[in-house]
Amino acid sequence: MAKKISTATGLDLWGYARGGFYGAAGSQPKAGYQLGGDLQHYRLGNEGDNYIEFGLGRKFDLGEGLKWGVYYMPKVYNGTSGTAQVYSDISGLEFAPNLSFWAGQRFHRIQDVHILDNWVMEDGDNYGAGVDGIAVGGGKLNLSVYSDGNSDNHNTSSNNGKRMNFQLVDLPVNPGGLLSLTGGVIGGSYALGKKGGALGLLHNQKDFLVKGLTNSLFLQASNGHAALNGKFYNLDDVNGVAQAGAKQARIIEAINWQVGKFGGQALVGYQTRTPDSGPSDGVKTKDLSVGGRVSYGVARQVKLLGEVGLTSRAIDGQDKQRLYKSTAAVAFSPNTDFWTRPEFRVYLTRANWNDAAATANSSSFGTNGRKSATSFGVQMEVWWQ
Repeated sequence: MAKKISTATGLDLWGYARGGFYGAAGSQPKAGYQLGGDLQHYRLGNEGDNYIEFGLGRKFDLGEGLKWGVYYMPKVYNGTSGTAQVYSDISGLEFAPNLSFWAGQRFHRIQDVHILDNWVMEDGDNYGAGVDGIAVGGGKLNLSVYSDGNSDNHNTSSNNGKRMNFQLVDLPVNPGGLLSLTGGVIGGSYALGKKGGALGLLHNQKDFLVKGLTNSLFLQASNGHAALNGKFYNLDDVNGVAQAGAKQARIIEAINWQVGKFGGQALVGYQTRTPDSGPSDGVKTKDLSVGGRVSYGVARQVKLLGEVGLTSRAIDGQDKQRLYKSTAAVAFSPNTDFWTRPEFRVYLTRANWNDAAATANSSSFGTNGRKSATSFGVQMEVWWQ
């Protein structure tokens, strides 16, 4: 449908949406069973929210290979509206025919881990500008600069944060293997912590061990007010209290596959964070995450889904937190491949956690020392291009 509208109107249409009915036994939360951190949110049957982003764009042909585009993406999350992207670009300039120059607020993404709902490699979302597509060694180099503002915070941060980022993507390094490198340097004025920087590496290997399996290895490190993906970290004050920077590191080994009717994604990830100032200065948090989601086609438009996630969090001087989450679902979609959308799901989720996790999350799912929960729902997820 989006392609038909695009053909008829000349507009580019793309986006993402999810939503549905969410319930839980008794007074238990409908979703959100995770210990925190970037690698903890195994999302199937664990979202309990409604979200839509709808992209509109138009590319104008100015002749002689010169093209100009303008793009806008509003978003609505649980009734709160905002702007995800608003930017413009130009390409085909005579002195740089293969480059794209852009300015505004945009996603500038490389790769996510879908079952965690986490874009592990990206550097967008703030007001910025850049150039994409510089040929380097068979890959492409993207350069960008950003301020600390965006359309939702109206550029009101007192840190005067700024950053420079690079993405060197899809370098062929071995048969079936592509390497991407990223980096960021953070500037600005911060009451706590260093300005900071970040570096990242991603290697994607097709047909890893067996045909149809893709392996992705992420290695990332950052310090100060740089996030692991190169964006800002702890930029704004919270309730008038300045936030500290941190030394962080992350490794993720993720696999994706589709072999016949059987598809899925799985990962093991480990991340550390040590604040560089403030009341938690030097206190290290270590997050471990092991889990995956599988799909299996049982009829032409019906597939069974299963997802499990085992996560732990160890904070210096505290008992280790542990949480286990599992979901079973029946899904309906145009075909039974893992990545096919739209997907209409009916699911049941079970979560269990230990005493330390209940204490650390006493204001949410661990209320009154609760150590298990059951939730259920009906959800639609769709993306379109």
